[in-house]
Amino acid sequence: MDNVGIVVEDLPRMIAFLTELGLELEGQMTVQGPWVDGCIGLDDAVSDIAMMRTPDGHGCLELSTFRNPVPAGPPEPRPVNSFGYLRVMFAVDDLDDTLARLKPYGCEVVREVVQYEDVFRLCYVRGPEGILLGLAEELAKS
Repeated sequence: MDNVGIVVEDLPRMIAFLTELGLELEGQMTVQGPWVDGCIGLDDAVSDIAMMRTPDGHGCLELSTFRNPVPAGPPEPRPVNSFGYLRVMFAVDDLDDTLARLKPYGCEVVREVVQYEDVFRLCYVRGPEGILLGLAEELAKS
């Protein structure tokens, strides 16, 4: 996998949120033209994108904000059992610290932090614009 694409309304806020989570801004640019239209299936598309590299260096999140065509309505959180992409899961060193650092961005635990045996503490969180993320802290490292 090279990257996962996420359409957002407020690109700077989402970059700040993901930077706090530990991702690194790899680059930003505006894309448009026939090659974009042909690839994504929208005419006259203009999108600002930001590539956010994961801390392990193995993947990216590609954040996109469309100037044209304008998205139809505000982002709406979907329930976790909706069809399609569910969430992106991140391994974190300290779940409680991570949750505290993400709280100023409006990040809230979906229900509760749970423990899976003696292996993981994990939870789903809603971040800015209702984006769903999973966070997992490994308890017993082999």
